[in-house]
Amino acid sequence: MTHSVDEPSARPETAPASRWKTALITLLIVLVGAGLIWLTFKTEPSARRGDAARDTAMLVDVKTAEKGSFRPTIEVLGQVAPAQEVILRPRVGGQVIEQADAFTPGGRASQGETLLRIDPADYQAVLRERQSDLQQAQADLALEQGRQTVAQQEFELLGDDIPQGNEALMLREPQREQARARVIAAEAALERAQFDLERTRIKAPFNAQVQSREVTLGSQVNAGDTLARLVATDRYWVEATVPLSKLRWLHFGDESDSETLGAPVTLRHDNFWPEGASRAARLSRLVGELDSDTRMARVIVTVDDPLALAPENSDAPRLILDAFVNTSIQGRRLDDVVRLERELIRRDNTVWVMEEDKLSIRDVTIAFQDAHYAYVESGVEAGEQVVVSDLVSVVEGAALRLEGDEP
Repeated sequence: MTHSVDEPSARPETAPASRWKTALITLLIVLVGAGLIWLTFKTEPSARRGDAARDTAMLVDVKTAEKGSFRPTIEVLGQVAPAQEVILRPRVGGQVIEQADAFTPGGRASQGETLLRIDPADYQAVLRERQSDLQQAQADLALEQGRQTVAQQEFELLGDDIPQGNEALMLREPQREQARARVIAAEAALERAQFDLERTRIKAPFNAQVQSREVTLGSQVNAGDTLARLVATDRYWVEATVPLSKLRWLHFGDESDSETLGAPVTLRHDNFWPEGASRAARLSRLVGELDSDTRMARVIVTVDDPLALAPENSDAPRLILDAFVNTSIQGRRLDDVVRLERELIRRDNTVWVMEEDKLSIRDVTIAFQDAHYAYVESGVEAGEQVVVSDLVSVVEGAALRLEGDEP
């Protein structure tokens, strides 16, 4: 029997030899990759440190400071109120027999215009009675004066025989004074009757608008009953509250001198009036107490012709009672100050100024600030360039440049 012998090339590799071969190949791959990475970083251009650190002037916008005299504006919220109003009440009673067309809510009446008329029949009858009483009293006085003339003649005939103390009685002087008193009383009664008759016509006490009414044609009214509420149309008030710290900047009119006007005021009602519309008014007076809620000072602004009834105000917007309006009050004049927008006042009351192409951070003294501007007393002079741009880096002496300058 013949046995075959396997050749060495036909024997499979052992496991340890295969593992060593795999590890060698992996190591070669890692070494090649590491070499490539090293070569990449070695050949990359390096950034120069000096380029990164080079100073670049910041591009800014500036505004030239102007010094002069300005009037700040104090903006508050005011409420429209009637300057004059009345609850209309009759002084006599009776039935309403006439009613004017203006006697309705929203109706307007001129001063002295008759709004209602109460039945005058009873008062006309009383007036005739009082006229009769006066005529009777005057006749009695004339008779008594005639009797006194007769007594005077008789007294002259008697001469000195009558005692001195009885002279007035003999001349009927007491009777004459009684008759004269009755005439005076009759005249007064007649005058009252005339007044009562005139009071049957209920008239507007001033140029007014009817806000509400309580009676109408045919109503029976008594003296003192409420007829209507009227407000004057010649002027309205705007009642506003002002912080106490700003009160000293306001100028009020002189109530004893109509020629001395208060500070100008501009009223706006953005929700009701057309865009850009406003009304001119005047600061009238300071109310002598603080508002109980806000603890601020109460002021009164006067608006003439609030309903724009005059021809010269035909295009002006109308005010509505109880409405809230934006009230801009012109303050007292500030002299020798620089006016800057409020946003140009930086942290801790500083201003950025461009001085010799560098940033100068100035501490400033502010005299007053309103809603839009700050009025600077010191720290910035006229002609200096105030930086209006916002800067990322704020460092004293930082380089600045304007549009068109070399970077």
